[in-house]
Amino acid sequence: MIEPLVLIPPMLCDARVFYAQLATLSASMPITFAPITGGERVEELASQILSWLPQKFALAGMGLGGMVAMEVLRRAPERVTRVAFISTNAQQDTPEISALREPLIIAAKSGRFDDAIGAEMNPAWLAPGPYRADVCSLVSDMAHALGPDVYVRQSRAMQRRKDQQDIMRRIKQPALVMCGEHDGQNTLRRHEFLAELIPYAKLEIIEKAGHLPTLENADAVTQALRTWLKQPLVLR
Repeated sequence: MIEPLVLIPPMLCDARVFYAQLATLSASMPITFAPITGGERVEELASQILSWLPQKFALAGMGLGGMVAMEVLRRAPERVTRVAFISTNAQQDTPEISALREPLIIAAKSGRFDDAIGAEMNPAWLAPGPYRADVCSLVSDMAHALGPDVYVRQSRAMQRRKDQQDIMRRIKQPALVMCGEHDGQNTLRRHEFLAELIPYAKLEIIEKAGHLPTLENADAVTQALRTWLKQPLVLR
């Protein structure tokens, strides 16, 4: 029996960030998109998602969604059959990074939401090439669809999230760590470190992609997810 796949998006993104994966994989398996718009803490978001889902599911999270996936795994490891982390990390905000979020939160609250979006989606975090502007434009569209209130809640969740490295060391499910080779925010070294934390995790580096590989090289991401979904549930 094929377990349902749950996709959790990054900050400022709706289901369009997984459009290609939803369109392709849904032909052969059930897929649920789990928004993360209703809480100011990762713990709240994880609790809400768990209330929506069946008893068993495969879990893939990207960016903030990956951090929420870590909390879902911490709370209900027996319900997660396999897990994939995309463009994310298991460490909490440093005090310096947390402080840098405050001016952006203030900007979003005071009618300067575009300034916050611009700071959150640096084109240099994406792979070089002609499609950077298109990806940034789509992120802006998704951000405006969600609105500044969601941005503020998600920023607070990022600030308040806890370190999850210990949880990563205890993962027993088939695990995939995925990143774009040009990710300028969560670097390749950071993903290598995350993969090293998780027993038997596979690290998948997506060529011609940066911080948003599901959009930048959708076919490669979909194929990596297919391979992970076919991996036996019993590890060595």
